[in-house]
Amino acid sequence: MKTVILCGGYGTRIRDVAENIPKPMIPIGRFPILWHIMKYYSTFGHKDFILCLGYKSEIIKEFFINYREMVSDLTIKLGEVQSRIYHADFAESDWSITLAETGLNAMTGARIKRIRNYIGSDETFMLTYGDGVGDINIDDLIKFHNSHGKVLTVTGVQPPGRFGELEMKGSGLVTGFNEKPQISGGFINGGFFVCNRKLFDYLDDREELVFEKDPIHKVVTDEQLLVYKHNGFWQPMDTSREYQLLNDMYNNGTAPWVRW
Repeated sequence: MKTVILCGGYGTRIRDVAENIPKPMIPIGRFPILWHIMKYYSTFGHKDFILCLGYKSEIIKEFFINYREMVSDLTIKLGEVQSRIYHADFAESDWSITLAETGLNAMTGARIKRIRNYIGSDETFMLTYGDGVGDINIDDLIKFHNSHGKVLTVTGVQPPGRFGELEMKGSGLVTGFNEKPQISGGFINGGFFVCNRKLFDYLDDREELVFEKDPIHKVVTDEQLLVYKHNGFWQPMDTSREYQLLNDMYNNGTAPWVRW
């Protein structure tokens, strides 16, 4: 199953940490948060990624194009053709990464629509944001999605309320989606979606199409969105404080998302 990651935003709220790189490339320890997200999915066996690029896409491309050199021991014989000798394989050598230019100013809905061809004939795919980590059980998430047969599953989490609050019935059927609540006491949008390919019917190619607004509201109206409730760890990197928090966890060996 392919994993789509939204990596194209400007990340204006965290410019005080890194002004000249896209937010998914802001590091936790040695590697960018995007790598941590991909590494987490890979521990569940999901290693086929589609990255929706936009702002400073060349930085993300350069990271993966030069990845082998960065993580490997190698010998370089100067002045010779084919002079690089790699001394070992690396753990991510079986990853497949499609780097898709989805537009500099495109919003999330348009970015998802524009990678439709890369999904191929797959009936389902996963989708998440390039700036948040958690310890969601991906196996259980997929089982939950397959059990209900709806178009979309969103992982609901319970941090302080400043994201998309989910109103739901006891069965988990979503009845309302408030993207920016002032006060939140319930579950909110934590990303880590599982999507049926029918989701593309709710999307179009308009640059201004925000996935979390009209498309999701239509999915909700059609009773096609259920929430997978996650009571464990989840944390975005939106501010310098959150950047420091995630790095402290990683450096102290207490990062809940690290399964490798």
